[in-house]
Amino acid sequence: MQKVSRLYWPLLVTPKNAVTKPVDAVSKSQKLMTDLGLLKPASNGTFQIMPIAQRSLDKLCHLVNEAMLSVDGQKCSLPVLTSSSLWKKSGRLKGDITEFFMLRDRHDKSFLLSPTHEEAITSMLASTAPISYRQLPLRLYQIGPKFRDELKARFGLMRAKEFLMKDMYTFDRTEGEARETYELVNDAYTKLFKQLEVPFEKVEACTGMMGGKLSHEYHYISSAGEDNLLHCQNCNYAFNIEVTGENNNEISCLKCKSADIKHVKGMEVAHAFLLGDRYSKVFNATYLHTDGKPKTLIMGCYGIGVSRVLAASLEVLSTENELKWPSLLAPYDVCVIGPKQGSKEASQGDVIEEKLLAQMQAICNRELLHDDRKYLTIGKRLMEAKRMGYPIIIVVGSKSCDEVPKIEVHINGISKELEINSAFIEVTDYLKHKNSLAQL
Repeated sequence: MQKVSRLYWPLLVTPKNAVTKPVDAVSKSQKLMTDLGLLKPASNGTFQIMPIAQRSLDKLCHLVNEAMLSVDGQKCSLPVLTSSSLWKKSGRLKGDITEFFMLRDRHDKSFLLSPTHEEAITSMLASTAPISYRQLPLRLYQIGPKFRDELKARFGLMRAKEFLMKDMYTFDRTEGEARETYELVNDAYTKLFKQLEVPFEKVEACTGMMGGKLSHEYHYISSAGEDNLLHCQNCNYAFNIEVTGENNNEISCLKCKSADIKHVKGMEVAHAFLLGDRYSKVFNATYLHTDGKPKTLIMGCYGIGVSRVLAASLEVLSTENELKWPSLLAPYDVCVIGPKQGSKEASQGDVIEEKLLAQMQAICNRELLHDDRKYLTIGKRLMEAKRMGYPIIIVVGSKSCDEVPKIEVHINGISKELEINSAFIEVTDYLKHKNSLAQL
């Protein structure tokens, strides 16, 4: 059980009547996460993630790992530093490279802080090629930092220069088998985003600098989004406006030509590409076919902006003043607030609080947070807990002194006065719902 008094939780406190400097526009999630001590700016476009938010990020990483394991993904780690010679070989250093962080070592060799790892992983496979057809399909993934020198880093973790990403690279024998892998991984993505209970849209997208033959993006729908998405109300086809090469409101559906199009703003949180032999041919990444001859591997790549998903989820779900988390990402399930020291209910309330904590710990395990700062009023602690968005807040207050003691239970913003046994039922029901999401 975590006690609030022991948390490293650097709340941003603005003194009364303080004159604050005007700042660039920030998103709702960035403001809340910063004000509530979950995120601290380190430099322009980089952030320090505090322990409470790190808990949520770790939970998201666990869900992503489970999703990748469900499609036989094998986890690995590649160096953040990638030799620029690999990117020259693939042709991706031609043209505009202003978003790349480039550096040189003491031997004057050039490197990138990798924004993605297609070249690195294909080169790695080529160094051991040809692999046997019996090893295919091969699906390798990692979760780690990526870097992009954004022209205008903004909205906190949603558009940062350093971010946490899951990237999977798949290798198949044929275009047909690569397409099967593509559908399989996209199904895993769809399941993951359903688990998070945030409205999302899967849309056809441009392949862009990645190259390849087919691409889909996953977006959270929000006015803070930077992508223009179109959804045909006639055939249900959804696509990014970039696919059309146009940027106006008079676009018809690419498939059925209907003009009944719904326009929405989206925040991209994941992307899938069917790459074909775009990289494997360049690096000579091959497998040994059943006839004993080497054949070029067919690739796909699949990214999830893990830190972006966390921030974007809060952007969509939260109010202007209170965070609201996806159930599976809340830093703690239950926060218990006891009576203020010296109050008339403190004596009996403390006894009930201790009993409650012992029983709650048995069913919540490490998902229980105890606000033990009894020098603060219940009201102040409750206000903080509401702003933090803990799914269940339990207050041991004046009603605990009644002949039949009652406690105040707040579940996703709805307040109830319940006897202790009834409160346990409510918590158990919530945990069952959470478990059902995990089992989707």
